[in-house]
Amino acid sequence: MKIAVLGAGNMGISFSKSFLKYELIKVENLHLITRNKDKIAKLTQEFPGSKITAFDEITELDADLVIIAVKPQDFAFVAKHIPRFNEKQMLLSIMAGIKIEKIQRLFGHQKVVRAMPNSPSLLGMGITGYTAAEGISFSELMQIERFLNSTGRSVYMEDENILDGVTALSGSGPAYFYYIVDAMIKAGTEMGIEENMAKLFVKQTMLGAYHLMNNSEKNLEQLISDVASKGGTTEAALKTFDDNGLKGILRKGILAAEKRSEELSR
Repeated sequence: MKIAVLGAGNMGISFSKSFLKYELIKVENLHLITRNKDKIAKLTQEFPGSKITAFDEITELDADLVIIAVKPQDFAFVAKHIPRFNEKQMLLSIMAGIKIEKIQRLFGHQKVVRAMPNSPSLLGMGITGYTAAEGISFSELMQIERFLNSTGRSVYMEDENILDGVTALSGSGPAYFYYIVDAMIKAGTEMGIEENMAKLFVKQTMLGAYHLMNNSEKNLEQLISDVASKGGTTEAALKTFDDNGLKGILRKGILAAEKRSEELSR
């Protein structure tokens, strides 16, 4: 199978590396296309044997699957500089907020799958929600899912509108996590713990808590209760969080992200 990746940014590169790592494609069947000609030399070193070109050099796209990995604001530029697709080619968009109907209209092509990955895909530990236009077969979807699963896990969504929620929850989610980690580290330094030591304690705590949550049969309330003994330190912290509406603030922030995703879609 031949794959062309429109956009050689972080996500386009990480997807390409995952496909090669798991031997889903041969290196000579990968075509990376970048808007920045200054990146061509570096990409050629990074992907020896693959085809690397700039957008304005493309006369045809010899690929079974074309991955649209550009920023949403660059989509109109890309649509003008890409030759028309043939009816057998499949398009996989990982652009945030650009709906299938718009991609079909600007490219004049019907076979479109839209996906929303997140940044841990860079390490092969991402989660991707995806949906597809009508007329794409089950076997074609399974093929797409194999590629998406090479970057972590993937979940098919029947309703494209749910992808706005996926964008807000998992697409933006790593930033919420880093935000909380940063607050914990700063609290640690305020208590007199050296910054690097505070980072170590917080990051290892987060990692351990994740694995405990993932391997326990207990629900989240039970796991919290296991740590928060009556009249103890954890209870004091949780009471302060509740008194200041922390859960509500986080909920409002995530819903604001969903609303923004909907606005971008329009």
